[in-house]
Amino acid sequence: MSSPNELAFAGVVRQAELVRAGEVSSRGLVELYLERIERLDPELNAFRTVLRERALADADQADARRAARTDDGERPLLGVPIALKDTEDLAGEVTTWGTAANLTPAARDGELVRRLRAAGAVMLGKTNLPELAIMGDTEGPSFGITRNPWNTDRSAAGSSGGSGAAVAAGLCAAASGSDGAGSIRLPAANCGLVGLKPTRDLLPLAPNDGHWYGLSVVGFLTRTVADTALLVSVAAQAPALAGVTDAPATQLNVAASVKPALPARVDPVIRRAVEETAGRLRSLGHSVEDDDPPYPAVSPVTSRYLAGIAQDAESVERPERLQRRTRGFARLGRSIPPPVLEWARGNDTSERMQPFFERHDVLLAPLMALPPVGAGQWEGLGALRTLLGMIATYPFTAHWNLTGHPALAVPAGTTDDGVPLGVQLVGRKGEEATLLALAAQLEAGMGWAERRPPVS
Repeated sequence: MSSPNELAFAGVVRQAELVRAGEVSSRGLVELYLERIERLDPELNAFRTVLRERALADADQADARRAARTDDGERPLLGVPIALKDTEDLAGEVTTWGTAANLTPAARDGELVRRLRAAGAVMLGKTNLPELAIMGDTEGPSFGITRNPWNTDRSAAGSSGGSGAAVAAGLCAAASGSDGAGSIRLPAANCGLVGLKPTRDLLPLAPNDGHWYGLSVVGFLTRTVADTALLVSVAAQAPALAGVTDAPATQLNVAASVKPALPARVDPVIRRAVEETAGRLRSLGHSVEDDDPPYPAVSPVTSRYLAGIAQDAESVERPERLQRRTRGFARLGRSIPPPVLEWARGNDTSERMQPFFERHDVLLAPLMALPPVGAGQWEGLGALRTLLGMIATYPFTAHWNLTGHPALAVPAGTTDDGVPLGVQLVGRKGEEATLLALAAQLEAGMGWAERRPPVS
């Protein structure tokens, strides 16, 4: 690596190679990121807490393993520093979920964290999120607003906005995220990253199994498709996924659609991003035709989402510390009649989508209806106004949490003032490999990972 800046943006796959080869040390990587966090994060507010001493100790242990050659290839992430969204349990640290209402440190690692640490990853810190992961913007009174490193007046989106900002600014090699209605894919889009919402149950949610009545999954935000593939292969305990980005290209049938799943007006710049991506897919030899998924007229997703928030609000240690808006969301959730909630829980619309995915291998669709909104866009508003604002801005993502299909966010151009835009590739259940291989083809011709935001 020719410079510290280049090393900071090298990504998971390359850093793991460098550590294994002895060309860099894990401690050197951690110290590099700690310096960058100290210098750059005051402008971004991506991290809720930085685990300086713990990360350095874990890095020293990783370096000792490498020097003693005790790894034998069993730890594919050995020495690589990553960040955790503060929804993941890390033993000895409080899992805040973006709120001051949780106070007790976790007794043990969550299953995702356990697998990452077993693979040798070093945890740098925990990233910021909105209270109880409710919002499509990372804002709130407990830990403040997280800002987009491409333009600090714009939102990094949410709820994994801290993870998105940290990866985009080169403050960690990658970061975990969770996605209950778009919360990995939206920050990936706003921050110019790759973000996979995997098939439901592919990656472990424990101890939060069934979160938001089955809407939520966990995943990662990364700079490259190969980094996402490696991390997902570790977390899913499916080593073959790590190599899918090198698979020979096969022609796919792709449907392109700008029809929102919920009522919204789609901005022309968003339509253009989909059209340009469709053109690139055609140039790569894929068949692309316009075809809209058969979204239901009345979606069960909002009932599950609101009822899930109500459950979360009841489970915090100090509910009186929840912000007014969160309490409003919980009231909306509690007001859902039990028969409506039962209908929503029993209806994921998967069968409705089956004929569509028999005709098409992949769906190409927007991630949002509007360009990235302002940082703190909904700060100070009540629950209902916030909910309506988010539906108008993000009408494309939550449906795939409902059905459980995998959906991969990839960069797709920029706004006129240089803020990233993204699109999503949706595939059949269990076919993450197809999405990752297709995204790797797009990435090869577009050079996503070479771009750097102003705050970096």
